[in-house]
Amino acid sequence: MRKLTIGDVTITSIIERDGPWRAPEAMFPKAAAAPQLLAERLKEVEPETYDIASGKMVITYQTYVVRTPHHTILVDTCTGEDKGYPAPMDFPKQPWLEGFKAEGLSFEDIDYVFCTHLHIDHSGWNTVLRDGRWVPTFPNAKYVFHKREYAAWEETTKAGIERPGGGGNIHRFNCEPIVEAGQALLVDDEFQLDDRITIQPTPGHSPCHCCVHIRSGGQHAVVTGDLMHHALQVHEPDWSTVFCWDPAEAATSRRTFFGQVAGTDTKILPIHFPDPTVGRVEAHGDRFRWRYTR
Repeated sequence: MRKLTIGDVTITSIIERDGPWRAPEAMFPKAAAAPQLLAERLKEVEPETYDIASGKMVITYQTYVVRTPHHTILVDTCTGEDKGYPAPMDFPKQPWLEGFKAEGLSFEDIDYVFCTHLHIDHSGWNTVLRDGRWVPTFPNAKYVFHKREYAAWEETTKAGIERPGGGGNIHRFNCEPIVEAGQALLVDDEFQLDDRITIQPTPGHSPCHCCVHIRSGGQHAVVTGDLMHHALQVHEPDWSTVFCWDPAEAATSRRTFFGQVAGTDTKILPIHFPDPTVGRVEAHGDRFRWRYTR
């Protein structure tokens, strides 16, 4: 991703992996049930987002680095290392470490870590294994978790309930050590770090998934986490994923958010969209469409 400047804030990304990943029929049940509509929508999306040869969507796993005049912030932390995840989540982690170093950063430089939600691929680098214990990767950082998101996964984990993307060892390895170390900020809907960084609950994909808003100098960008995984979900907001906690609520959150930003100059930064990554939501009649900022 090219460096994005929002007033006096800069945003770059660290990529853990990218390339063709999943077939849309496997990701979106409603797409699988409507093959003709899916074929039409695949013709609408931009070529970077879909690999025709493999029939798979192009999916990127990345962390955003947000630098303000006062703070260095990470938004979402990919899958991390040493977690023992099975395939396909066992891809090499060295690219993320090399990308972090290329940003000129050390772990000690990070002031805040925002997790849009607590799934496997958004909280992994929260912790590292040291002497057999999971400890916060960023020793000087405060980690921002929405308190309802954390409480829901805590309850799920204690009950031994497995849900796609979260709970179980994911919560034990990636989240509990942060709270135990006293580095967690469990926040509510109105949380704002300062006049530049705020959150917006957009629940459904997870219990209280949040977007991170960045405003400076009259400009506006939003890291949207997994509000949408692919451009197809902008064109068809009702297409929730097989990983969603509440698919109907996720669709409602998407439609509401798209209605707020469509036709504006708001820069949208999804976690899983491939280069050029940043784009806009446009109104398209009574629908929406995704267009990269080039």
